[in-house]
Amino acid sequence: MKNTFKYISKISMALLLGMAITSCGSKNEEATEEHHEEGENTVELSQAQFEQAGIKIGNVEQRVIGSELRVNGVIDVPPQSNVSINMPYGGFVKYTEMLPGTKVKKGQLLVVIENPEFIQFQQDYLESLANRDFLKAEFERQEELYKEKVASGKNYQQAKSDYLANEARIKSMEERLKLIGFSTSKIKEGNVSASVNIYSPVTGAVREVYTNVGKYINPQDVIMDITNSEDLHVELTVYENDVPRVKEGQRIRFALANAPGEWREAEVFLVGSGVREDRSVTVHGHLKQMYEDLKPGMYVAAKVETDSNEVWAVPEESIVRFGGKHYVFAYAGEKSENDETMHDFEMLEVIKGYTEDAYTQISLGDSAQDLSAIELVTKGAFTLLAKAKNTEEEGGGHGH
Repeated sequence: MKNTFKYISKISMALLLGMAITSCGSKNEEATEEHHEEGENTVELSQAQFEQAGIKIGNVEQRVIGSELRVNGVIDVPPQSNVSINMPYGGFVKYTEMLPGTKVKKGQLLVVIENPEFIQFQQDYLESLANRDFLKAEFERQEELYKEKVASGKNYQQAKSDYLANEARIKSMEERLKLIGFSTSKIKEGNVSASVNIYSPVTGAVREVYTNVGKYINPQDVIMDITNSEDLHVELTVYENDVPRVKEGQRIRFALANAPGEWREAEVFLVGSGVREDRSVTVHGHLKQMYEDLKPGMYVAAKVETDSNEVWAVPEESIVRFGGKHYVFAYAGEKSENDETMHDFEMLEVIKGYTEDAYTQISLGDSAQDLSAIELVTKGAFTLLAKAKNTEEEGGGHGH
C-alpha cells in the first residue's frame, strides 16, 4: 500500500512539473510573440549597413502645394499666328528654298514669283506719274481762266476731272503694286521687274509647302503656311464638371508624351465659354517661357493647380508602399550594442496628399505624433522596407 502511494505521488509530481514547464514555455512563447508584434515595423542597421544603403536623414517640411486637376491637351497656336503665304495676282515660282520645318525670321526671303503682267502694272504707274504734272498744270490754268471768266466752265470741269481721275489711278496703282510686293519708290527710280520677292511677315517655322520651282500659282492658291512660334500655347480639354475649379491666372504644369517626367509651366489665360458635344470646355494657357522643341499639335498631359495650401510634405522617394498602404521611416536614433553602432528606424503609416515638384503632402491620420519633430529617411526607404519585411518573414523584428 505504501509502495502504491509512493508511485502515485511520483506520477503526480511529474504531471505537476510537466504542467509547470508547459506553462513556462507558453509564457515564453507569448513573450516572444509579443516582442515580435512590437518590433514588426522596426528595422535596425549596423553602421556598415547604414552606409552601404546610402541612407539620408531629413525633416518633414512645410511647403506650398496645390491641389491639381489632371487633364489632357495639345500644343497649339491662335488663328492669327498661322500665316498663309500667297500671291494675289498669281505667277510662276522662280525661286524658293523653304521646306516644312524650316525656321524663318521676320523679313526673311521665302519665295520669288515671276509674272509678265507685273511689267505692265509698273508701266501704267509710271505713265500716270508722267501725266501728273501736265494734268495738274492744265487744271490750274483752266481754273484761273474760269475765275477770270475768260474760259468756259466746261473746259474747267474737264481739266479738273482729268486731273483727279489720274490721281485716283496713281493711288490705286500704288496700292496694287504694294499688295504684290513692289516698292513704289524703287519703281520711280526706274527699277522695273517681272519678279517680286515675298518675305516672311513673322518669325516662326514653315509648317507646309504647297508648291515648287516652275509651278504656276493662282491668286487663290496658298504657297506655304508659317506658324508664329512666339505665340505657342497649351490648349487643354476640361470637362464641364471640373470647369468651375479652373480660373484665369492658375498655374499649369504640362509634359510631352515623349518626355513624361519633364514638367514645364504655363498659366491659364482663357477659359472657354461654350460646352462642346462631348461636354468639355477648352482652356488656354500661356507658356511661362519658350521651348525650342515644342511644335503645334503635340499631345500633352497637364495638371491645373486649382488651389494652394501650406502643408507638411516629404520627398516622393521617402514614401514606400506595402500591403496597399503608404509608409515613411522615422529615424529613432543610434545606440551602441556590443561595441558596434546601431541605427534604429520605425515604419509609420501615412496618408498621401497632393504631389508637386517631387514633394508629396502627408499626414499621420489619428497619430498624435508631431510631424515637425520627426527625423525622416529621405533616401534609402525602399532598402529599409525590404530589410523590415525580409526580417519579419524570418521571424524577427530587427535586422542586424
